[in-house]
Amino acid sequence: MKTRLSVLSVSALLVLGACGKQPADVPVSAEAPASTTLTESQRYAEQRVGIYAPFKLTTDISGFSPAKREMVKLLIEAATIMDDLFWRQAWGDKAALLDSLDHEPSRRMAEMNYGPWDRLAGDRPFIDGVGEKPLGVTFYPEDMTKEEFEAADLEGKDSLYTIIKRDENGALKVVPYSQAFAPELARAAELLNQAAGLAEDPGFANYLRLRSQALLSDDYLASDMAWMDMKSNTVDLVYGPIESYEDKLFGYKASFEAYVLIKDVAWSERLARYASFLPELQAGLPVPDAYKAEEPGTDSDLNAYDVVYYAGDCNAGSKTIAINLPNDETVQLAKGTRRVQLKNAMRAKFDSILAPIADELIAADQRHHVVFDAFFANTMFHEVAHGLGIKNTLTGKGLVRTALRDLASAMEEGKADVLGLYMIKSLYEKGEIKEGELMDYYVTFVAGIFRSVRFGASSAHGRANMVRFNYFQDRGAFKRDEQTGRYSVDKDAMDQAIAGLSGLILTLQGDGDYEGVTAMMEELEMIRPSLQSDLDRLTDANIPVDIVFEQGVEALGL
Repeated sequence: MKTRLSVLSVSALLVLGACGKQPADVPVSAEAPASTTLTESQRYAEQRVGIYAPFKLTTDISGFSPAKREMVKLLIEAATIMDDLFWRQAWGDKAALLDSLDHEPSRRMAEMNYGPWDRLAGDRPFIDGVGEKPLGVTFYPEDMTKEEFEAADLEGKDSLYTIIKRDENGALKVVPYSQAFAPELARAAELLNQAAGLAEDPGFANYLRLRSQALLSDDYLASDMAWMDMKSNTVDLVYGPIESYEDKLFGYKASFEAYVLIKDVAWSERLARYASFLPELQAGLPVPDAYKAEEPGTDSDLNAYDVVYYAGDCNAGSKTIAINLPNDETVQLAKGTRRVQLKNAMRAKFDSILAPIADELIAADQRHHVVFDAFFANTMFHEVAHGLGIKNTLTGKGLVRTALRDLASAMEEGKADVLGLYMIKSLYEKGEIKEGELMDYYVTFVAGIFRSVRFGASSAHGRANMVRFNYFQDRGAFKRDEQTGRYSVDKDAMDQAIAGLSGLILTLQGDGDYEGVTAMMEELEMIRPSLQSDLDRLTDANIPVDIVFEQGVEALGL
């Protein structure tokens, strides 16, 4: 059955209006409507539901054949299964939660957040009687301690594709996803096979069939390799258990999600040449040779897409505007990654959020540097930069991802942020980037930090944003005018801060230095008072925090 549970209608959002104060600023009740019939949590939900700007996901499919149109419908139907499975991972029984909510703003907040916790406000509960969000959500028993997990001698306990349960005796046991979610994954596999039968591109058909097998075996390597080999398909699908951000206990467990994508051929041609520079850029990283000894794959590619359906993890809270996959280090070393830019969603965030933020917080004489092409490039090179650095520690601690545990995702996002700027600077100075001025990228980047910081510190991206903001500010990369409250970039200081933070993060990753990362995060991940006052100004100006989609077969005209 096709569902669009995470979509708010435009009319509903307009009725609910713009957002009130963020919880970090003032008590919710200070801004809420004076009503004796609503609880504090309900008043909070009424305020927060309006922070999302509505946007319709669509693209031009007028040239699609009947078979191709039917294939897209099947892919969207398959995506709704990933949506339901992520609900089970992040909360549990979706229907029971939603049916229990007769307060419409609370229900809509639950739909957008896949549970009763506000993902853009540090996972604050917005339903009465709900406690703090468990760090391990449903991936682990709620009463399990880290010490119990670490002491358990269980094969596959730290696999991306297993959950931890208790057996009849109360001991921990490992359950593969293919068993835990067997009926749903069997149906998903069936839909992918049906779509493969309609695919006009042989490579895409092969990927869909291999992905369907992976859902039933928990072995995604062959399908990841096949996804990397596709070059000519105009319809694409990202599908399955992929990112591990939702597991805040260890960062081990992958969450279900899906994107249905339509390639923008013209924009993709503009991007294609940048992947070939990865080895050269790797060699130029500002760290000793040992920390850049791994050779990044060069078979990766850059493409721009219009996304026509989000489901599951990528649709929860803040919406992803670019992806860099696969995450499997084996695939990355062999073939690199694919960097997928979600152009229509990116444009929505620029027009609805970033441009108004720049008007409010960027100095008047630098505001002309905030442009969409720079926003697009900053986002793209963030994803490309995931391919730089090293995947294995130099200290015998195994993979960087394993050694840094729950902090690995935040560090990886921080690395991609700063190395994306390093790549832009390097390629601009070589004359390979010819659009605009270097200051366009720097000033747009700073404006983008304000946009991202508003997502809160509960996500890996949010923590990385704060580390970067405070590190750059402490080194004078940008300055705040105390009279106007507006920011301006110092190019030379920005150049130095980029090199300094790049070297610091790459060294911490290469050493697998969990304690060092912890110390850095504790020092730099807080929102300081001056920044909080600036974020309050954005709230008072009713600038949206993120977007919410109208999407599906109806939105596409199918």
